[in-house]
Amino acid sequence: MTNIPNDPMMLLSFINTKLRDEYPDFQTLCYELELDSTKITDKLSQIGFTYHEDLNRFA
Repeated sequence: MTNIPNDPMMLLSFINTKLRDEYPDFQTLCYELELDSTKITDKLSQIGFTYHEDLNRFA
């Protein structure tokens, strides 16, 4: 499992950067980095961000 930031804003930046630079979609990112997609989406939704498939980013 990849070590990811615990702070929600840092996590947002980390995930969106990975999506922009390395991964075609959120599910691929989670699979390849062995991350729990539900935990990430829950944490980011607490600060008002959701994944937008058409943008391939949390906004």
